[in-house]
Formats: sequence, structure tokens, C-alpha cells
Amino acid sequence: MENSPAFPLDYLNKIVSVEQLTKIAEDNAEKYQTASPFPHIIFDDFFPKEFIAKVSEEFPEATAETWQRFDGKAEKKLASKGDADIGPYVRALISIMNSGMFIEFIEKLTGISGLLPDPHLTGGGMHQIMPGGKLSLHIDFNKYQRKNLERRLNILVYLNENWEDSYGGYLELWDKDVTNAEVKILPIFNRVALFSTTETSWHGHPDPLTCPENRTRRSVALYYYTVGRPEEEQGPEHTTVFKERPGEKLFGLEFDKQKAKDLLKEFIPPILLKWRKH
Repeated sequence: MENSPAFPLDYLNKIVSVEQLTKIAEDNAEKYQTASPFPHIIFDDFFPKEFIAKVSEEFPEATAETWQRFDGKAEKKLASKGDADIGPYVRALISIMNSGMFIEFIEKLTGISGLLPDPHLTGGGMHQIMPGGKLSLHIDFNKYQRKNLERRLNILVYLNENWEDSYGGYLELWDKDVTNAEVKILPIFNRVALFSTTETSWHGHPDPLTCPENRTRRSVALYYYTVGRPEEEQGPEHTTVFKERPGEKLFGLEFDKQKAKDLLKEFIPPILLKWRKH
């Protein structure tokens, strides 16, 4: 090859080790699996700082055409499209987190066996939120149609150096009835957040970002799946479902119509819904 790699080939072996991951899983499995409002955990300084700094440096400017742009009432953010335009350090991070040893680690930690990564990064990859941006409370799409899989786990790696509390951007984890934010996670540099995705794992970054104009909230997101899931966790297939917080008015009549459609899906047999479309 004409171009040399951006870092020595043995560098990946120094970022994480099987021994380190095994100990972290053993020490934190109970904490993760019993966490409220739903299974989750936060790790600080999880990866070498110099490596994560390189990952952050590879993010394209917010004006770059490579970004997928979301600018609705429920979400204002930028997201990468697949893995075609990601740099070598971002690619290295994703490779590590989709590796066999890392997946064994998160299986031990979460108690979820048979986890599978998504090589296509559907909905995942690089995320960037500009000042004023947000992601309203939601539960994630629950079926990965491309592979006929169930979404089970989200991992977020935050890349924001010298991030101040006043900038906001908290990831909020809400109770199943959406009455209270039980956990608020500041997206500071080299912080890793993991949480299970279910029909009641309401989460988001619902308050507009208040960082300076020259800053953005950056993260790398990866999702993991299984073939099937426990019966008690199953629900009707849906895309991302947004939810208003108590006293919040975001969506208006159109959102009320969508909620009514989603409710009908729970009671009308699939065969009738299919017939109704024709």
C-alpha cells in the first residue's frame, strides 16, 4: 500500500485488553443490570485520552456535505451516513467496539447473550449537535429490518473536551411513565454511556444545547442487536417514538395523529393493517 497507516498497527492492542474488559464486566455487571430507571452504566476515561482526542479531531465541520441533517421539532442534529466517510481513528474505535472481545465484554456486563453489531452503522456512527440543537425524549426503533434483528443495547462515546455544565447537552434517562428524569449524564470527554433499549427506555437530550457558537456536542454511537428477545420485552414494530415531557408541547395535531396510529397498531391484527394499505 502506498499510504502508511495513521498509527502503528500494534496500537490497537494497547487501547483495550481482554483482561481489563473482563475485570470491568465482573466488577460492574450487577450495577448495570439493577440500575434505575432501566439498565445502564457510565464509565469515565474508558479509552486512552490521546486516542479519543484523535477520534474527535476527525469529525467533519458542521458545514460539511457528508452529514445527514435532521431539523424537525423533535430533533435537530447531524449524523454520519454509514462508514464511507469516516477517518482511520473513528474507524479504529468502531472496529474495537464491534470486535469479538468487546462484544463478549458487553454480554458479560449486561447479561444479554448473542449480541450482534451492525456493520452498516444504521442510525449510528458519528453524531454532532450544534448550539440550539436537541434530541427529544424517545425510545429507539426496535426492529432492524435489514437483518431481522431486535435492538437491545446502545453505547455512546462522548468526545467533548473541557465541556462545562452550563453548556447543557445532558443525556437524560426517564422513568417508564415519563414523569421524571432519574439520571442526567453530562457528555464530557472520554465518557462512555451504555444502556439497554426496551419499550420503556425513554431517553434523550431534550433541552436545546447552550454551548458557545464555536462548540458542538460530539459523540460516536453504536447499537447492538439479537435474534429475538425475551417475550416480556416484545412490542409492536415501530420506528423512533418521541414523547413529550410533562407540560411540554412540541408536536401538535400531526403528532397526535401519529400517536393514534401507533395505538391502533397495538389492537388491529397485522393482516387487517396490511389489507388497509391496499
